[in-house]
Amino acid sequence: VRALRRPIFSAGYSALGGSPMENTPVEASIRAKLKQALEPVHLEIINDSHMHAVPRGSETHFRVVVASRRFEGLSLIHRHRLVNDILQEELAGPVHALSIQAKTPQQWEKNPKIIQSPECLGGSKHDPQMAGKIGGTPQA
Repeated sequence: VRALRRPIFSAGYSALGGSPMENTPVEASIRAKLKQALEPVHLEIINDSHMHAVPRGSETHFRVVVASRRFEGLSLIHRHRLVNDILQEELAGPVHALSIQAKTPQQWEKNPKIIQSPECLGGSKHDPQMAGKIGGTPQA
């Protein structure tokens, strides 16, 4: 049996492509709550807001990749419910969409692949009507 690697906490990804965790209070809150409640062996918070029709620098669409012993014995739906319960304040406020990859440490060791987010299908920032609403210019 392979020993589990030490906990890994990614620095996160900013929607602006700038320094990780730079002026990202929602992302910081998500990270702190999940670290405290789940004691993860792996945690990544990815801000996908830039892929959607929101103003630059928004914190509305996130992907959470988390591996925790707390998930052992729980079905996938119960793992997702646990994460949603932990983040209920963010989900009731600034977070519009949350994609969750919740694995046990053994599942993460076996398959550490991060699922990519699909393209936005509603209100694309490349739509001329939406670009005007969010203060951008449509891109070809």
